[in-house]
Amino acid sequence: MKRNDTYNTKQKDIILNFLKKQQKELTIKEIYEKLEKKVGLTTIYRLVDKLVEEKSIAKNINKDNKTYYQYLYSCDKENHFYLKCNNCGLIVHIDCDCIKDLFNHISNEHNFMIDKKQIIISGLCKKCNKKEGI
Repeated sequence: MKRNDTYNTKQKDIILNFLKKQQKELTIKEIYEKLEKKVGLTTIYRLVDKLVEEKSIAKNINKDNKTYYQYLYSCDKENHFYLKCNNCGLIVHIDCDCIKDLFNHISNEHNFMIDKKQIIISGLCKKCNKKEGI
């Protein structure tokens, strides 16, 4: 492994470990600032794209048209998905067999194969529901 590959791997690990600890979505600029500039801004852009490709983190464009990133907890289970709050950006991992019926319906009735590793259902979390008065 070349020195640059090792360096990029360390920086990628810094970014991934940082995002694992967060409980919300962050922009590239927020990641850069909260990492206290330990990783260069250009490097963050490049490595975040790689992490999205690897499906280690999710890339979301919110209603304010800004791009946000958040760690996706991996799961070996077949019937899992994520709930994403459109207001605060919280992403919650859910293991639930009831989604299996939806997978089967979409596959059988619509001839569409779902990428079961990145199913994100958007809405409002309990905390934001209370704020919105719903």
